[in-house]
Amino acid sequence: MKVLHILKSEPDENTKTLMDLMSEGEETTVYPLYDDAGADYEKLIDLIFDHDKVVSWW
Repeated sequence: MKVLHILKSEPDENTKTLMDLMSEGEETTVYPLYDDAGADYEKLIDLIFDHDKVVSWW
C-alpha cells in the first residue's frame, strides 16, 4: 500500500511518531506544503491519485 502524508505545517514529535506508525511497512511519500510558497499543486494531485491512502496533517 502506498501512503501519502501532506503536511501543511512542520510536524512536531507527536505527529512524526504517528506518521511513522501509520507508514510502518508501507511505501511512503511526504509532501510538505509549509516550506514552499509556490507548491506544485498539479504534482500534488497526481500524487493523491497515485497513492492508496492520503493523510492530511494540519
